[in-house]
Amino acid sequence: MPELIGVTGGPTKPEIIAVSLFKLDIRDGDVFADVGCGTGLISIEATRLAKNLKIYAMDARAAAVDAATQNFKNFGIENTEVILGESSAVISNLEKVDCAFVGGTKNITAVLDALIEKGARSIIVNAVRIETVVRVIEHMKMRGVFDEAVHIIASRGEELTGETMFKPENPVFIMSAKQKE
Repeated sequence: MPELIGVTGGPTKPEIIAVSLFKLDIRDGDVFADVGCGTGLISIEATRLAKNLKIYAMDARAAAVDAATQNFKNFGIENTEVILGESSAVISNLEKVDCAFVGGTKNITAVLDALIEKGARSIIVNAVRIETVVRVIEHMKMRGVFDEAVHIIASRGEELTGETMFKPENPVFIMSAKQKE
């Protein structure tokens, strides 16, 4: 298996990816937007759950776009378009979006609005800052798409003087929006 090329702020931890993608309810043939794609790992993992995805991975950071592009190539992920730019503007230029994972929270309300306008039936937002969580939940409720929020805290076993202790990872909030199909 190829090694993932990293970027600052990522990749998302496997436990968070598992819960996020489960809640996303991704389906075969979906148009999937990976907003704030970072390394592209969310998109890579999404291809294990659904066939024939059309992936639009976007990030405002050139280093992330470069890393995601290389990771898609290394992992043999096809049918992807990696786009450098501000996400709400990128989304507005897409024909449609069925579902979206939002890992970057810059301009989050504009991003949510763009995804809702494109008809995304399922949107998952991951955040670590409580102010962002409040902003996202309030905006989702105002738009009538809020589904639920989950707070995940995972700990990883680590050796300590010949025994095992658990060291916590940063907690993550997972917020879900659903639209009627």
